[in-house]
Amino acid sequence: MNLGQKLTVLFFLLVFSAPLTVSAEPLTLYAAGSLKAAFSDLVASYEKAYDTKVATKFGASGLLRKSIEEGEKPDVFASADMNHPKTLAADGWGSPVVLFTRNQLCGLAQPGMAVTTDNFYKVMMDQKVRVGTSTPKADPSGDYAWALFKKADGTKAGSFDTLSGKALQLTGGPDSTKAPEGRNAYEWIMAKKQADVFLTYCTNAVLAQKELPALQIIRLPDNLSVGADYGLIVRNRAAEEAWRLAMFILSPEGQEILQEYGFEAAAIPQGD
Repeated sequence: MNLGQKLTVLFFLLVFSAPLTVSAEPLTLYAAGSLKAAFSDLVASYEKAYDTKVATKFGASGLLRKSIEEGEKPDVFASADMNHPKTLAADGWGSPVVLFTRNQLCGLAQPGMAVTTDNFYKVMMDQKVRVGTSTPKADPSGDYAWALFKKADGTKAGSFDTLSGKALQLTGGPDSTKAPEGRNAYEWIMAKKQADVFLTYCTNAVLAQKELPALQIIRLPDNLSVGADYGLIVRNRAAEEAWRLAMFILSPEGQEILQEYGFEAAAIPQGD
């Protein structure tokens, strides 16, 4: 059993030993924007199975954490990183943080661009190529892009300064322009040609390509590959149903729904 599986078991033990209260109010789930499509299906399955309503709010994980620190009280918070929920846990807001799924960073490129995994670094470094990202600190996707830029220094010293200096922070910030209702944010940005290449989660890239099939999804080369660990936390003194929702996310059914949307299952045991 690996460390992640041990932490999941510990989470379940804590759930069953924690003092639980029952509330007649709907559950509230805050979750990273990259989880919106998958969690919409997951929540629908949960509501059908347990006849419990769940109100959801999706957005940049850093901004969601800020709203929690300012007094909002979701029952469950699912972040696109581990640091934001761990910060809340350290302040006594909620339960220990559990890794519940993983993602990867991909490149989303305009139609017709001569870009591949092998030449991705060279394309990004071209001063004529506009590289779009999300907003660091506010949105983990932006932090992961900056981690990629730091890795690029291993290819050529000074790459981080070049890439971080030219990057266009187009999503995930408090003042970022929002896509029209019903439009995928990344498809919309690329359709408006605000960037030539956009660094985002592979799952986001797949959803964008479904709306604009001509977009290209570029897998990052191994030396630039960046993975994303997603963390789950339950608010202290949350209702019993909140713990049940968290367990459903970690259950095989919940994990399978995440896998259907391209996420990597983190809570399903893979054997010894």
